[in-house]
Amino acid sequence: MAVNYKISRQGDRSSAQRVTTRVVTYLRTLIDAGELRPGDQIPPERELARMLNVSRPSLRAGIAFLGMIGVLRTCHGTGTYVLFGAKKLRRTSASVRSFSSQLFEACCVLEGTIAGLAAMRSSDRFVAELAEEIAEMYATLNDPPKYSIHDVRFHRTIARAAGNPILDALLENLTVNFHDGQPQPSQDLMQLTEMHREIFRAIRSRDPIRAKILMEEHLRGTFPSIENSS
Repeated sequence: MAVNYKISRQGDRSSAQRVTTRVVTYLRTLIDAGELRPGDQIPPERELARMLNVSRPSLRAGIAFLGMIGVLRTCHGTGTYVLFGAKKLRRTSASVRSFSSQLFEACCVLEGTIAGLAAMRSSDRFVAELAEEIAEMYATLNDPPKYSIHDVRFHRTIARAAGNPILDALLENLTVNFHDGQPQPSQDLMQLTEMHREIFRAIRSRDPIRAKILMEEHLRGTFPSIENSS
């Protein structure tokens, strides 16, 4: 997982960043302020999406999260309702941390699997693209913004090389939700590039087990605080 992972194009990641967290924070604020009380129905999806300027899928992700920790309940055909008020809501921070660590775990498992598939299925074209991105990372070690572009492209190329667009889409959704609200970790770019190079070598060598293990190690090294909180 790149430091700024994951975007299909350079602008997509920034536009999706923190969307789910914005939805969760807005609804929690309404409950905390007493504007939404136990038993109240939250505004309709269309209205909330327009108010927050988010897509309806992103809105549903935020509502689903609040449902998972017991703040909201969705009744099909009637709407979504608040289950408890501000006092109990303040006790849910541990659940929020747990959810974040679970998302991170899912990202590790899924991207590790994708790296393994890429090692088995990658064509010479994808191997060449990965080699080019590694070279560009070395060339931009002193320019973090440019480095980040090639970091992202490296991971996106692996996802394409795996040859499974469904897994690719699942990973995109997981990483957008995980990265919302997460601070960007600071890492030594040379060390990061060396890890990327080892992943590349495993894929080039058609070694799916090593590619999977290295990818998971890379991810866990990128966000050690999340890993240790799980």
